[in-house]
Amino acid sequence: MGMFSESVDVVCTAAGQPLKLQWAGRWYTVCAEPVRWYERRQWWAEESRAPLGSGPGLVDHEIWRVQVLASDSSRASGGAGSTGSQSPEEPLTLDLTRHIGSGRWRLLRIHDALQPRTA
Repeated sequence: MGMFSESVDVVCTAAGQPLKLQWAGRWYTVCAEPVRWYERRQWWAEESRAPLGSGPGLVDHEIWRVQVLASDSSRASGGAGSTGSQSPEEPLTLDLTRHIGSGRWRLLRIHDALQPRTA
């Protein structure tokens, strides 16, 4: 599993659930039901105060685990297959976070994409 933080563009449903994302110049479509949870962050190390009632977004990160496939145009140009030995038809499992205040999305983790496959 690779862990880092990189900005991504995410298109969501009306309910706020990820539907498509653009990462590294390629579009990916969510191909399975995403899972959402919250993780505590070390807000005290990043903020001087926590205003009363500001818990969501300050205390917790919203995390989404999505499985995505490269869109047809991305597959033709290398798409998901460019992440090592993974074939274009295999989904990537990604963890995304959305900053509640700004609405910006970041890619946090890539699961299984960096592990070599054996025949």
